[in-house]
Amino acid sequence: MKIRFSAVLPGRVFLVVLFLCLATAPGWARAYHVAMFDSTVHVDDDGSARITEKITFDFRGQFQGVYRTIPVDYPGPRGTNYSLFVRVTSITDDSGTALKYEKHTSKGFLNLKIYVPGAVDAQRTVNIEYAVTNATKFFDDHDEFYWNVTGNDWLVPIDEASTIVYFPAQASGSMQAQAFRGAFHSSERAETSVEGPAVTANAAKLLPRGGLTIDVYIPSGILHQPGGLTRAGWFLQSNPVITLPVWAFVVMFALWWVKGRDPDPGMSVAPVYEPPEKMRPAELGSLLDDGVAPRDITAVLVDLAVRGYIKIVETDHKGLLTTTKDYEFQLLKNRDAWGDLNDYERAMMDRMFVGTFPVAPSPDGHPASSVRLTELRNHFYTALPVMKDEIMSALKQKGMYTVDPDSAHILAGFGAAAIVAPYLLLQFVGWADFLNSTPLLVMCGIIAAVIVFLFGRLLTATSLKGARTQVEIRGFQEFMNRVDADRLKRMPLDTFEKFLPYAMALGVEHRWAKNFEGIAQNPPTWYQGTSPGMFNSIYFVNSIGYMSQQATSTFVSAPRASSGSSGWSGGGFSGGGFSGGGFGGGGGGAF
Repeated sequence: MKIRFSAVLPGRVFLVVLFLCLATAPGWARAYHVAMFDSTVHVDDDGSARITEKITFDFRGQFQGVYRTIPVDYPGPRGTNYSLFVRVTSITDDSGTALKYEKHTSKGFLNLKIYVPGAVDAQRTVNIEYAVTNATKFFDDHDEFYWNVTGNDWLVPIDEASTIVYFPAQASGSMQAQAFRGAFHSSERAETSVEGPAVTANAAKLLPRGGLTIDVYIPSGILHQPGGLTRAGWFLQSNPVITLPVWAFVVMFALWWVKGRDPDPGMSVAPVYEPPEKMRPAELGSLLDDGVAPRDITAVLVDLAVRGYIKIVETDHKGLLTTTKDYEFQLLKNRDAWGDLNDYERAMMDRMFVGTFPVAPSPDGHPASSVRLTELRNHFYTALPVMKDEIMSALKQKGMYTVDPDSAHILAGFGAAAIVAPYLLLQFVGWADFLNSTPLLVMCGIIAAVIVFLFGRLLTATSLKGARTQVEIRGFQEFMNRVDADRLKRMPLDTFEKFLPYAMALGVEHRWAKNFEGIAQNPPTWYQGTSPGMFNSIYFVNSIGYMSQQATSTFVSAPRASSGSSGWSGGGFSGGGFSGGGFGGGGGGAF
């Protein structure tokens, strides 16, 4: 079925659309090309260059202006970046009148947007003058000026392109030159001549994305390479990301200096014969290490046994083919007698003996409330975070820290944010490019991360009370390491087992046991082994140590997550080269 157009589109709407189409028709017919691209270059003694580009555009239709893009970032040695430092000095028309222009650098290009009056069915010339600080390459045995005159990014043809490069007078008679034309990486030669200190190159009828490139060989000693400090400055400006580790050190050092330094306790380490007052074993170990270690948790277990809350009994666990050692923990005090337990000790007892149980023995003599170590596997792990938090909370409540470990982690995170933030901001606003060298970015990022990590471990700061308590702990540790047998014989009979949990938390239990070798001791009532006989402190500590290892492994064991869950050229002029090689280049367009 045929549908009349006027039936679908009312007459007035049709007229409006037709008018708009006619009004924009000239825009559809717009076209331009580059009639002439003439470049004049002056290379100075230090290798810098002053460049004037005289570009004549042939416009057909109405235009507002033109674009010119110049690459400024190039691959450098060993994954670094090499930036050209370009300074635009003037942009004028053919009569010398300044033209309005905008410039910005983005993604390794200097972009110029130039407004050209009268760019309607006419030829207009734009003169772009700019200076390049580091346009020359310096090698051990020669220097090279390798310059992409027109660039290979023009989407329109260039009728004629030419360049003349002037070098210092002393270069006369010693230079060699070659030029290339065509698409990027083309080795088609262009017309070249060398007269005195000047080199010229010409090319005609360049197709879209075709360009003119000149390559000049200069013997060493004619140009003078800038000094090492200047080149270092260039490298820094080309690769600003290398400042990241330095800035990371400054930020983290400042945080440590202001927040993380420990005060001077005003006292030296000397043997102390008692642990600090009202400090339990796990608190001593955690304060000394600024964190809760597995041995601190097992020290809590042994300390509860020493204080009469539980009894540890060695038993056998019969498996399918083998029999292994197990441990039974028997509850000796009802819940209503736990009044002097602190929060983390109570958390351990609650997890081990779930609910409230009587402690009276059953008719067969087996304790009413007991649990085997193997029964705690995949169950006790839920108590560990609570215990760790409560141990650190106990130290904070006793005024041991000005910056506790948890706060130190937050402070380290703040430092990391303060390090990264200015780089993100500068990258976002386009004032710096930190992504132009991925290998360097990765390397500097890793170094900065290591700096944050190392300083983050130092941000925990004790108070004066905490610093003095640490000195006392080290003194008590010194006593347990070096006490002589004569002093031990004069101490109470329960000294060995009373201080054993502290020795475990401080990691000196074997030395503590060895000090009691040969001293008669009664076997502890809170531990029942499978090998009765004369008590030996070293053998006993080995047994406790094995039990602690098994307990640590059991306490941290957790059910496996499902598979669907998530967690955590040598010297000399070789004659090589191609169109588009060297510095310079880019392209342009019209708008």
